[in-house]
Amino acid sequence: MAQSPAVSGPSYPAAGLVAARVAGHFARHVTEARPEGHPEPATPPDAEVIEAIAEAAFWASLRREEGASPTISVAFLSPEQSRRPLCFERPLPLAAGPLTRLAPAVERPGVHLGVWRIGRELRVWGVTRTLPPFCFVLEVVGPGLLVLKHRGDRDAAKFVNIAVLEGDQVKVIDESRSRLTDGMSPACPLLGADPVDAGIESADILLQLAVSLRAHGRGGTLLVVPAGSSAWRESVVETGLYAFEPTPSSLSELTRREADARGTLEWRDAVRRAVDGLAGLTAVDGATIISKRYDLLAFGVKLGPRDGSPRVERILVTEPVAGAVRSEIEPAELGGTRHLSAAQFVHDQRDAIGLVASQDGRVTVFTWSGQDRKVRAHRIDILLL
Repeated sequence: MAQSPAVSGPSYPAAGLVAARVAGHFARHVTEARPEGHPEPATPPDAEVIEAIAEAAFWASLRREEGASPTISVAFLSPEQSRRPLCFERPLPLAAGPLTRLAPAVERPGVHLGVWRIGRELRVWGVTRTLPPFCFVLEVVGPGLLVLKHRGDRDAAKFVNIAVLEGDQVKVIDESRSRLTDGMSPACPLLGADPVDAGIESADILLQLAVSLRAHGRGGTLLVVPAGSSAWRESVVETGLYAFEPTPSSLSELTRREADARGTLEWRDAVRRAVDGLAGLTAVDGATIISKRYDLLAFGVKLGPRDGSPRVERILVTEPVAGAVRSEIEPAELGGTRHLSAAQFVHDQRDAIGLVASQDGRVTVFTWSGQDRKVRAHRIDILLL
């Protein structure tokens, strides 16, 4: 029987509430990753390890080092599971104090503090930039805000969010609800699936756009409409800054490349740069409109109801969180003008997808639900942390 890891410090009840469920997630996914041809997965953490790391990270998140709150990433792996690790001569205790002191040195993206059992104790053994597939990672995003995730199967830059702890609130992502629309592929960059063929059915790129839209911090609206259709113009009041002539963007050109030219590291880096360029247009006042082939159609446009179309009165709100119950609300309860105009646009252009980011970081995907005959607002904040 495995011994429980020793760790000092006060308890954090939310960590205990979520630890067993997250441990089950890892046990399941690592087992599925065993078939021949898959890279060797990481050692899955047990509930005691998850709880101990979360407790130390939580209390560290509430401290300040040189006036700043720590933002760190802690990974559960041995030095042997990493490539070219930077190992401390004397491993440090897994506790709030050492984590806080180390924070300024490891706050950049892609840098992780390695934690492993040494004897009966969990110790911080050093720093790594490389992680095996399905490696458990806990990221301190802000004071009292922790994200539990794992590294993707094939792409080392992708992570799958499993749960979010914010103070005493626990949100576990329900993988069965993480689809954006019926029949759409899973939220690939954060749920670990591979990109599918080019097109907005690739939630990989859609979610990358959501992350970039959120990152510029100004809020914005991105609308995705069928390629070759001009029906969306009926929902535009003012043309804004860009003429209505479909123009291939860098992103559209990248997704149209031959299959053997996609999926490489260089291609993925180019896609990320193209995504940032396209999402950057949403910082301009008004909506940005692209086709499902990622052609740029317009930006800085003002939206309005299509002639003769009724106003949206009720929308369905869902969130990919285990145990969450969908609700039906008035659009004004969801947000401001951006949310109202995007909901109306999707109501009138039912083949469209609307992506709205608030200045406070909330991100909502609007789609039309044919089954319910209503606009659905899918809150995906938890996937983007």
